Amino acid sequence: MNYKLFIPGPVNVSEKTLRAMAQLLVGHRSPEFIALYRSLTPQLQALFYTRDPVYLSTSSSWGVMEGSLRNVVKKKVLCCMNGGFSDKWFEVARNCGLAAGALQFDWGQPIDPVALRAELATGAYDALTLIHNETSCGCMSDLLGLMAVLRDFPDVISIVDTISSCTALPIRKDELGIDVMITGSQKALAMPPGLSIFAVSQRARDRAATIANRGYYFDFLEFQRNHEGGMTPATPVISLFFALKSKLEDIAAEGLPNRYARHARLNQTVRAWGLAKGFKLFPKEGYGAVTLNCFANTLNVDVAAWNEILKTKHGLVIDGGYGKLKGKTFRISNMGDETDETIAALLKALDAALAELPRLA
Repeated sequence: MNYKLFIPGPVNVSEKTLRAMAQLLVGHRSPEFIALYRSLTPQLQALFYTRDPVYLSTSSSWGVMEGSLRNVVKKKVLCCMNGGFSDKWFEVARNCGLAAGALQFDWGQPIDPVALRAELATGAYDALTLIHNETSCGCMSDLLGLMAVLRDFPDVISIVDTISSCTALPIRKDELGIDVMITGSQKALAMPPGLSIFAVSQRARDRAATIANRGYYFDFLEFQRNHEGGMTPATPVISLFFALKSKLEDIAAEGLPNRYARHARLNQTVRAWGLAKGFKLFPKEGYGAVTLNCFANTLNVDVAAWNEILKTKHGLVIDGGYGKLKGKTFRISNMGDETDETIAALLKALDAALAELPRLA
């Protein structure tokens, strides 16, 4: 298999990043690893705009998303839901045996701050889950407005998934008041999957200290104890630490403002192409993601056949729709290391493959 990924994660990984992973391993309790770990911390804090500790977990981000629930929910968690992954977070909470409420919106509709305030005002909740950029439907909720609501409910610990938005636009954790901010290696960071990166506030750690049976692998207090020594609680995927160091070098060289501008520009390029073709954006107008575009299949294209042509003749793939939207939408990623040139090549291939397809009846 040799084709480029324009799906919403995992995304393409540069040769430089892959070479960094090929370094000889070091012991995870060695002075060399401790020096590596400590060199990453200030750079990660800068990406998160935080003074809080930033931890590194060898897991899918779902591990930390579940672990965060086990660390902070004592009474009941409110799950903000507007797509496949936020819906799943609600199920994860219930599978953990936790009391959970659903603030449910149609897929593609942003989380409404007014509705959030009304639900939190019941006093039933002490934690909240929110996916900033719901990749299943390409909808990015108003994080600034939602976190402004949370400030009026100081007993509610916020857990925010920024997996497909962190490093593509500024998310100022401390300024917004996010308690647990989670991202992953495989999306906007453009690394292989397997590393979850998350920052945790003092009050979230204080809450964790009051909760029994929170486990070990994702225990915030274990992460903090090890973080203070420049280590992780368990043996980490050391090769991805090398990759992260390399990627942080790339981000510093480009500069965050340039990185944000590049993502916005490429996103608009793809969006303009889709709209010009006659497709419509699936999420509510004004709430489209900056790292991908989710288009409604308004032209009734055979998306699976389109993708097969893209793969076999052009060496790339897009996403044919997630879950109940499969075939009804398609998603095109612009996150990570993509450039004006790679996006231009993608759009040329999309046009060529589209021209070969008959419309479905």
